[in-house]
Amino acid sequence: MKRSLLDLAIAALIALIFAAPAAAASRPKVRAITAFIHLDRENYREQVAEALQMLRQMKAEIEKAGYKVESVRITTQPFPEYTHGLSRQQALDFFRDYDALAIKEGFDPNIGPAMMNDSDDPTQAELLAEVLSMTKTLESSIIVAGEDGVHWKAIRCTARLVKYVEAHSLHSQGNFNFTATAMLAPYAPFFPGSYHTGAGHGFAIGMESANVVAEVFSRAAGDALRAQRELTAALSEHSVAIEKIAQRVAKETGWRYMGFDPTPAPLKDVSIGGAIENFTGAKLGSPGTLTAVSIITAAVRDVPVQQIGYRGLMLPVLEDSVIAERWSEGRVNADSLLSYSSVCGTGMDTIPLPGDVSEEQLARMIGDVASLAFKWHKPLSARLQPVAGKRAGEKTEFDDPFLVNATLQPVP
Repeated sequence: MKRSLLDLAIAALIALIFAAPAAAASRPKVRAITAFIHLDRENYREQVAEALQMLRQMKAEIEKAGYKVESVRITTQPFPEYTHGLSRQQALDFFRDYDALAIKEGFDPNIGPAMMNDSDDPTQAELLAEVLSMTKTLESSIIVAGEDGVHWKAIRCTARLVKYVEAHSLHSQGNFNFTATAMLAPYAPFFPGSYHTGAGHGFAIGMESANVVAEVFSRAAGDALRAQRELTAALSEHSVAIEKIAQRVAKETGWRYMGFDPTPAPLKDVSIGGAIENFTGAKLGSPGTLTAVSIITAAVRDVPVQQIGYRGLMLPVLEDSVIAERWSEGRVNADSLLSYSSVCGTGMDTIPLPGDVSEEQLARMIGDVASLAFKWHKPLSARLQPVAGKRAGEKTEFDDPFLVNATLQPVP
C-alpha cells in the first residue's frame, strides 16, 4: 500500500514537470507598448527620450511579471502638422534623421496618417510614398473611412502610393510599413494604423496571444460555447494582469493609460490560422472558419479591460505561416478574408499581390474594405503588398524577419 502511494506521488510529480513547459508555452507575449507624443520638431529628441524612459520602465515591469515584450513604439500626431512649412527636401531630411534615431534607440516609429479626410492635401500622400521608400522603420497610414463616410479621394491617393512604393522600395517591402485604415479610433497600439490627434503623453498596449487561442481551441475543438467561454477566461487572465501593471506605471510616471487591445495577434509560427484549424479540424478557408473567427472576436470583446484599437482578430497573410500556406494553396483569398472581416477580422492585412496589379484594382480592393467598415461601423484596414516584377504563380522573396513568403495569386 505504501509503495502504491509513493508510485502515485512520483507519477504526479512527473506530470507536473512535463506540464510546466506547456504552461509556459501558453503564456502570450506583449506585441507592443505604444507611446503617443505630440511631436514638436524643435524638441523631438527630448520628447522621444522622455517617452522611451516610460516605455523601458513599462517593459521592465511587464517582463518582471513573466511576459516577454516584442517591441516598444512611438506614435505621433499626423505628420503634415509638424512638417508644415518645410520644403519637400527638408521634410525628407527630417524623416531620414528620425528614422536613424529610431534605429539607434531601438523603437518602432509611426509618423501618423498622411490624410485623415478627403479634403486633406493629396501631396502629403505623395511625400509619404517617398518617405516609405527611403526609410527602414517609419510607419504610417491613410484614413479611408470615418464617421463622415468613405473617403474616395483618399482611396485613390492610397492606391497611387502603394504602386509608387512597390516600384521604389527595396524588394517592394516599403508597403509593409503602410496601411489604409477605416473606422479605426485614435490610440490603437498596433502598427501601421496607429495614430492620435490629441496632446499625447499617453500609451496603449497590444497583445501577441495567438498561442493562447491555439491552446484553447485544441481542447475545445468543435464546441463553440466552450471555446468562447474558455478563451475569454484565458485571454482575461493575462490581459487583466498586464493592465494592472500598466495602471501602476501610469501613476508612477504621469503618462496616461489609454487602453488595451486584446486582439490575439499572430507572428509567423505563433499562428492564428493554425489556432482556427485546431477548432474546425479542417484547413483554413473550409466551412467553420467564419464561426471560429466570430468566436475569437466575441471572446476578445468580453475581456474585462479598458479596450481600445481593433478589438477583434488579425488574419495577416504574410505574418502568419499557416495563413501564408493556405493563401499559396488558394484556400483563402482577398474575398474570403473580407467575408471573415464581416464578423471582425481586420480587413485585408499583408496581402501579397503580383506586380502587374493595377492602381484601379488596388483602389477597388481598398474601397471594399472601407465600405464594409463604414457599413458595420467597425475598424478594418488594407495593407496590400504588390511585388514589382513578380507574376501570379511566382513566390514572393521578402527579406524581413516578420514576413513569411507566399505564392502570388491572380487578381480578378
